[in-house]
Amino acid sequence: MGVIWSLSSAPQTPGPSLEHPVDWAAHFLAYLALAFTLARATGRRGAALVIAAWFGALDEIHQAFVPPREAGVQDWLFDVAGAWLGSSLALRRARSARPAARADGPPERAAGHAT
Repeated sequence: MGVIWSLSSAPQTPGPSLEHPVDWAAHFLAYLALAFTLARATGRRGAALVIAAWFGALDEIHQAFVPPREAGVQDWLFDVAGAWLGSSLALRRARSARPAARADGPPERAAGHAT
């Protein structure tokens, strides 16, 4: 979040100028990474998506006050789309890393114990 905020505080991004549609790809990838890390840290896809979407909206408002930057709904939509994919991928990867549950139900109890 700090890197995104810092980059959007500068009048120009480092490197070559990012014009549409390249800047939309940058928004998408930045928020994919943000939501991925948030979802992995919290274990909650919905929370990661909401935080990233909220931060994207806040950052777009922030950019409206940084000359010559502009705030845009399309930029925010690419932020949200990247956040959705990032949060989905983070937990899909986490679920596949867990051992699979037994198909035949819960583990057996020790012999001699009533169920």
